[in-house]
Amino acid sequence: MKWAKFIEDKNKLFWFVHSAGWFGFALVYYLSSLLHDLRDIFVVIIFLNAYAGWLFSIPLRYIYRYVWNFTPLKIAASVIVTSAVTGVLWQVVQNINFWEIYKHGYRPEHIIYYTRNGLFSFSIMLSWSVLYFGTKYYQMLQKERQNVLQANTVAHQAQLKMLRYQLNPHFLFNTLNAISTLILVKENTTANAMVTKLSEFLRYSLDKDPMKKVTLESELQALKLYLDIEKVRFEERLQVNFNVAKDCQVALVPSMILQPLAENSIKYAIAVQEQGGAITVNVSKFGRDLLIELTDNGPGAEIKNGNLFREHGVGLANSRERLQALYGNEFSLVVSNNEPNGVKVNIRMPYETGTIE
Repeated sequence: MKWAKFIEDKNKLFWFVHSAGWFGFALVYYLSSLLHDLRDIFVVIIFLNAYAGWLFSIPLRYIYRYVWNFTPLKIAASVIVTSAVTGVLWQVVQNINFWEIYKHGYRPEHIIYYTRNGLFSFSIMLSWSVLYFGTKYYQMLQKERQNVLQANTVAHQAQLKMLRYQLNPHFLFNTLNAISTLILVKENTTANAMVTKLSEFLRYSLDKDPMKKVTLESELQALKLYLDIEKVRFEERLQVNFNVAKDCQVALVPSMILQPLAENSIKYAIAVQEQGGAITVNVSKFGRDLLIELTDNGPGAEIKNGNLFREHGVGLANSRERLQALYGNEFSLVVSNNEPNGVKVNIRMPYETGTIE
């Protein structure tokens, strides 16, 4: 964590890399000097030359900051000119160090000799410049990539919240319509019971963050709250069965993922039959997957254009999109006709456990 913060501090990072680079230059310079029979005083010259290079290359940073937004051609020209000037000045200092310290005050025949080996120094400064721009462009690329990931994350979260919050108005409309009908036919006691259950369900729904997963046990409690509301409407016409493996109770699932599936069965299977029907929820674990099956014994689903008509309902489409957003390709949601009658919805998702934040 400390290292990550250090990397993010561009100023500290520059001085660290800058100093480490010139130390590396001094080390290579020293190792190459061992190939020649030189006096120990040459180590001092190596240190002074590296230190001079360290000092002369510092202004390049501020020059390159100034020309950063220039056109590529102007930037290239600026890099070549500044590298050449800085390289020559640095080479003059290196020659002075060598002649004054190692040669004890030697003077060359002509002043032009002070720039001897200037091409090598120019190449070093040019390499420093290329590394500087390369590092800056890499940092920009990483920052841009980070911004894209952050934007994708925000969009992903917004999508999940939108999908989740679509459920409440859809369900609320159906329930309030049922309550209104009960009041019109003077079934006030039944209407009051439904309002109470609705209040409990909405409180549970609003308490759950749509971005977080919940345990299957918690999700089944929410489903039972919803089915209790529907039982007020259908009474004995609605039968509910749960078959849940014990090791699946702690599995993590998207919050409110089962309610739209049950609502789909209520609408197309229970409500359309005079005798009502039954909804069965089976949950098991297979390998690394969690398997959820919700079935009803209604009249089944009509096939249109090769697809079951009930697949086009808001609830099933919404559930599929939420699972796609959360698991990518590591899930499946299949709707098929049940045997001997009715419809079944099978969901496969990764079996996950963990602590709920």
